[in-house]
Amino acid sequence: LNEIRVSRWLGSDGSHSHVDLHGFADASERGYTAVVYLRSSTQRGTTIHLLNAKGKVAPVKPVSLPRLELCAAALLTNLVAHTRTLLSLSAAPVFLWSDSKVTLHWIHGHASRWKTYVANRVSLIQEQLPEARWRHVPGRDNPADCASRGILPDDLADHLLWWTGPSWLLEDEARWPSDDGALLDADLPERRAVASLAAAVKDVSESAFLLRFSSLHRLLRVTAWCLRWRRNGTRRPRGTTDTARSLEACEIETALTRWIHTTQALHFHDEFNALRKERALPPRSPLTSLNPFIDDSGVMRVGGRLKHAMLSHDERHPIIIPPESRLTHLMVDSCHRRTLHGGVQLTLGLLRQRVWILRGRAVVKRVIHRCVTCTRWKAAAPQPMMGNLPRERVTPARPFLRTGVDYAGPIFIRTSKGRGHKASKGFISVFVCLSTKAVHLEAVTDYSAEAFLAAFRRFVSRRGLCHEIFSDCGTNFVGADRELRELFRASSSDGRRIALATTSDGVRWRFNPPAAPHFGGLWEAAVKSTKHHLRRVIGEATLTYEEMATLLAQVEACLNSRPLQPLTDDPDDVTALTPGHFLIGAPLLAVPEPPLTAEKDTALSRWRLLQKMRDHFWERWSREYLGTLAARPKWTRDETGPSIGDLCLLRSEITPPTRWPLARITALHPGDDGITRVVTLRTATSKFTRPLVKIVLLP
Repeated sequence: LNEIRVSRWLGSDGSHSHVDLHGFADASERGYTAVVYLRSSTQRGTTIHLLNAKGKVAPVKPVSLPRLELCAAALLTNLVAHTRTLLSLSAAPVFLWSDSKVTLHWIHGHASRWKTYVANRVSLIQEQLPEARWRHVPGRDNPADCASRGILPDDLADHLLWWTGPSWLLEDEARWPSDDGALLDADLPERRAVASLAAAVKDVSESAFLLRFSSLHRLLRVTAWCLRWRRNGTRRPRGTTDTARSLEACEIETALTRWIHTTQALHFHDEFNALRKERALPPRSPLTSLNPFIDDSGVMRVGGRLKHAMLSHDERHPIIIPPESRLTHLMVDSCHRRTLHGGVQLTLGLLRQRVWILRGRAVVKRVIHRCVTCTRWKAAAPQPMMGNLPRERVTPARPFLRTGVDYAGPIFIRTSKGRGHKASKGFISVFVCLSTKAVHLEAVTDYSAEAFLAAFRRFVSRRGLCHEIFSDCGTNFVGADRELRELFRASSSDGRRIALATTSDGVRWRFNPPAAPHFGGLWEAAVKSTKHHLRRVIGEATLTYEEMATLLAQVEACLNSRPLQPLTDDPDDVTALTPGHFLIGAPLLAVPEPPLTAEKDTALSRWRLLQKMRDHFWERWSREYLGTLAARPKWTRDETGPSIGDLCLLRSEITPPTRWPLARITALHPGDDGITRVVTLRTATSKFTRPLVKIVLLP
């Protein structure tokens, strides 16, 4: 850098020289540069001097090379404008050069033709130096090329192209480079999309106008105001226009007649022409059985057979309207609201007093089905097919190796017997084996994670450690899962802190989706059976903790003595398979068999007998019990599931349907059979995960 010398004389001697400003711009993936030269011509010759240069590093975010070239052109424009102001060269011609033909086409075109990024910079370039002449320079003659790519200081000192510009600047303008070709508009990037419309003239403008309205009342009022405006402007003399008065009933009626006439002419074109010319209707016309005619107002009505009936004119000769018209939909919706969201029969009866809709019952039923207010109160939630049983339900395993847990209650427990002692609220923790349906009951003092952990320790100490626990998303269970994980992490470091409390992986918790108790039907049924026995035994009494624990043990014995499958009338079926067979080898309420003292069994033979009994029970479990689980007792049809983006209502048992929030489905969670039973919803405030039975799809 010490060897680089910059001459301070610009080669201009005032009024005896002609000066030009030449700027060059270039860009690469590393950065972009702009450099400005002063070209001074006198009688002694022409000299080129470097005036100013500036460069910038390319953005971190990837940008296309044409955009970087455009940024270099914008930088050059700012640099030339600043340099010209400093040197008072406002009258000097300005030549700006770029080796990017795309950039030059952008600059020469109007800014509105390009996308926003390009349009903003093109507009800046054109407004700041409108008199500048942009020309193309070959890349080898562009002095800004070395700066945009980077150059070492040793090479910069001897780089003549950088210090004096291209050699052809010393020659006349006629020998400067000229554009050797132009790009087609189709080859230019960043072109703004232009919509090319091919209009086919058809008399459906009024029908398209109907689609802008969702209420018949508003449609008729807007139409009535438009008709009044036209009447004021064409038929009344100046000063007699009617603008202050509100709409009258006759004006609303005229607007309705106008739309009915337009709709009939659009949908019953052939019938209209035939009736006007007093000809017979087309052979396959749907109006043949109605014997239609056109009244004095030009509206088609039903002829029928009720000419002499003591009815109004509209009831004897109702107006005919097509079933697929937008006007028909608005009229049905208006009558449906006038009847306070009445049913099909009530809405159709009100319509028949004035109009006759072809296939009217189907049309009314379709409109009512799309009514959002009625959909809220019907609350027809989708019901997917009952899913396959999980692997844990149909795989033989040690009792309570995989367990479902739920709470029952509340129950009231007295501190002690006698008068004057208060009763405290408690709950029952119900543990159910997923494979054998065996039940274990524990009394807990409150609805907290600590109380459940204590009950869980008692359960594990008597039934063995669980590999998996299934439960609902109760707050106490979620808290227990968090504390159990912390407990297991502590036990792995302390060794034997809790006996039988963990394995190499610990207990794995699996939660059902929120607000989906039917996903845990097995333990919900156990809760129901537990309450069945407790209500009949306790009644209105309040037990102590010892009495409640004793009663729960007896209820547990009853539940574990229930047959797993229905009994038959066959006298050979003596013993039914129960959960107790997998716990003690027999039902818990069975009469104990007398010991066989006469026989002397070794420990090995006794162990073999127990193994044979266990295998026999599991064989009966596979043969008798699993077969009863094959059929689906309900939810047998596979309905069409929801899609991402569908609108729905989020059901709630504690609020009326009118207050159910509106939500949109953002994600589907199909099961292993491909059927979606759980979805993710987004409301105006938050996101939820809910089963399908907790939403109502909107039509």
